[in-house]
Amino acid sequence: MTDANDDSPDENETESESTVRDVDTEPTEDHPEPAMTAERFRATLEDLGRPVATAGEVARTLDWTHAEASDALDELAGTGGIERTDVTDDPVVWYPAEFAAFVDREHVVVFPERREIVVEHPEQFTRAQLTQFAHLVDSSGEGAYIYEIREEDVWWSPQDHLDEFIGTIRDVLPERAPDLEEWITSQWDRARQFALTTHPDGYTVLEAANPSLMGNIARQQLDDEHLHAPITDTESWVVEGSESEIKRTLYDAGYPVQDQRDLERGAELDVELGLELREYQREWVEQFLDSGAGVLVGPPGSGKTIAALATLAEVGGETLVLAPSRELAGQWRDQLLAHTDLDPDQIGEYHGGEKSIRPVTIATYRTAGMDRHRKLFDERRWGLIVYDEVHHIPSKVFRRSADLQAKHRLGLSATPVREDNKESEIFTLIGPPIGTDWAKLFEAGFVAEPEVELRYVPWGSEIDREEYASAEGHERRQVAGTNSAKLDAIRSLLDDHADAKALVFVEWLDQGREYAEALGIPFISGETRHAERERLFDEFRRGERTRLIVSRVGDEGIDLPNAEVAIMASGLGGSRRQASQRAGRTMRPAGNSRVYVLATRGTREEDFVRQQLRHLAGKGVRLSEAEIDDPTDP
Repeated sequence: MTDANDDSPDENETESESTVRDVDTEPTEDHPEPAMTAERFRATLEDLGRPVATAGEVARTLDWTHAEASDALDELAGTGGIERTDVTDDPVVWYPAEFAAFVDREHVVVFPERREIVVEHPEQFTRAQLTQFAHLVDSSGEGAYIYEIREEDVWWSPQDHLDEFIGTIRDVLPERAPDLEEWITSQWDRARQFALTTHPDGYTVLEAANPSLMGNIARQQLDDEHLHAPITDTESWVVEGSESEIKRTLYDAGYPVQDQRDLERGAELDVELGLELREYQREWVEQFLDSGAGVLVGPPGSGKTIAALATLAEVGGETLVLAPSRELAGQWRDQLLAHTDLDPDQIGEYHGGEKSIRPVTIATYRTAGMDRHRKLFDERRWGLIVYDEVHHIPSKVFRRSADLQAKHRLGLSATPVREDNKESEIFTLIGPPIGTDWAKLFEAGFVAEPEVELRYVPWGSEIDREEYASAEGHERRQVAGTNSAKLDAIRSLLDDHADAKALVFVEWLDQGREYAEALGIPFISGETRHAERERLFDEFRRGERTRLIVSRVGDEGIDLPNAEVAIMASGLGGSRRQASQRAGRTMRPAGNSRVYVLATRGTREEDFVRQQLRHLAGKGVRLSEAEIDDPTDP
């Protein structure tokens, strides 16, 4: 990219031409200063046959020097007659000011073969419709969004009928796309070829749409560990306990399985919710009850837990809540007691600190998956299983809990994305995504949109810079993440927000300990004893403490509702999910929250953070950038 004045020669000029033209830049009586008017500029565009022009193109067309054209365009821009923009990998371009009136208009372009939809400046209606059938791939952060329609987007469609699905697409696209609609129809049919049902005698049956599918797909992909002898040409008796593995196997073969089993709900449980739901939360619950399974997807602070409590009350059966940690298990108990009429003796916790099974039981994934505890959970007929932070399900430690049987399955996650691309397993094992566009919640004021600022930090010393140059792989990332200049940057930000409650997130334990000692702020990590963690978090919630340094234990679900400032010392963690979760620590209705992301200038950390921020920008989060002065510069 050229500099702001576009003084470099145009790429089509030879060096000699540029040199000759730029020598005589001073006006004389024979060669007065060239004048540019809006009318003359538009005439130049007509000659060029383009809606925009570079200074080099204007110079060639009008037979001016490059410097003369650049100066004249600058002068005209000062009067408001034209405007300019910097284009990546190209010089500055100029265009008539009246074009700006069209810049913010919505523009939708469809690429049927790639099944991509590119939308510039989408309206709220368009984004809401797109979330029903497409996956956001990327956002430039400047109003351009790229969506992709994947197989699973059709398979998990919230619509009941194909006509409704295609109708939703037609509401968004500027014109019909027959090839795309044909592909969608094929995927819609493909998602309805296999189903798990319950035989009148009580065992599970795998049904296929035709004998060929049962013989050539199911019987080829599955073995005696999954299926007993065939019942008919299109039905097979399922080995008890293999249902989840059958779903995974056939899904990998390109055939999602409809789970239509008549599972027992277990004992009745009469629960009343003690608060009113927001409109979108009611929609979540209604959509879940229609399907019997699903994953609530919404930003931190949008009330997914409250929606889950409402679902529990509607289902009215014994419930198991699975959480990643004891802290979250304790928070679930607090929420149940605060917002329902359940008595304390109706709520049990089953983890390292306590082991009791009750009508509503809260357990950790790890404990529920252990062989010595598994029988207790298998024997219970759960009406509902709630999977908090459900993005963990594909991992080996947690996926065994997906085999537990329940009439209803409900997952909760702000960002069900995984860097190993296994998010499809989440919806295969638990249920289809149910969610609301983040930007819609921001605009309605239900969730405060944080302002995220990326701050580029110079190297703290030549020693740091040299260590980075000689490091490789993960070590190189750590050197950039722990750049010594970041400590001063954090100290400065905390001073700027002296009266705000602030969280500082770190990636490495040594880094957290160093900052804690230098700043006099407690550091909470996985090594911190449970009781000490709870004490510090409670003090922060109550306002008795306004500063905490937190490792990854603060990424998920920890209820820190009044954090006004979040500082990401080591970028945004290791994944897009962590980026959203850390930014989400400040997403609460109070508003005025700030998120600062520190990245060492000129390193791979800078590129990595930019990529993660695109994920947030695609969700409607406002982003900005700032540079910290290099103290070593003269």
